[in-house]
Amino acid sequence: MLRGVLIEYKVIAQGAEAREFYEKGWYGELKDGKLVLHLIEAALLVERERLKVFKSGKELSLKDIFDIGVAMDRNFPVKFLVYKDLRTRGLPVRIAGEDADFFVYERGSKPAKHSPIKWIVFAYSENDLCSLDELERTAKIGKNIRAKSVWAIVDGDNDITYYIVSMKTEL
Repeated sequence: MLRGVLIEYKVIAQGAEAREFYEKGWYGELKDGKLVLHLIEAALLVERERLKVFKSGKELSLKDIFDIGVAMDRNFPVKFLVYKDLRTRGLPVRIAGEDADFFVYERGSKPAKHSPIKWIVFAYSENDLCSLDELERTAKIGKNIRAKSVWAIVDGDNDITYYIVSMKTEL
C-alpha cells in the first residue's frame, strides 16, 4: 500500500510504488522523483484502500481528507464524485486547475505518450446557479483546446448527468 504525507493541500509519496501509481494509473504528477497527488486523487485512493495519508505522524481518515478538501474548496465533494465516476468508467483523468476541473483522455492513454484531451469537464451541483456567461466561457475553453466541454451535474442523490456544451456556429 502506498504511503503519503499531506503537505498543505497535496499528498507526497516516494519510492518505486509511487512511480508505479503514476505510470500505471496516471495518478498525480512526478516531480523530483516524488509523486504529488491532488487531494481529490488522494481521497479516491484512500477510499479504495490503496493509499494511507499521514499528517504529523497521524494517519488521516477519508473524513479527515474531506474536511481538509472542503476547507480548500467548498465544491470538493462534487468534484470528488465526478472524478470517481470518470475513473470508475476507466477513463484517464487529470486534475485541470483553475479554469476547469478535469481533463479526460481517450481510454488507454498513458503519461509517457497520451493523446490530446478529449473532454474538458466542469463539475457542478444541481443547486449551483448557472449564467449564460459561464456556459459561453466553458464552451470557449473547450473550443480553444479542441476538446469537448462537458458539464457534470451532480444531483441530490449523488447521481451524475453529463451535458456537452458547445458554441453555435453560423452556417
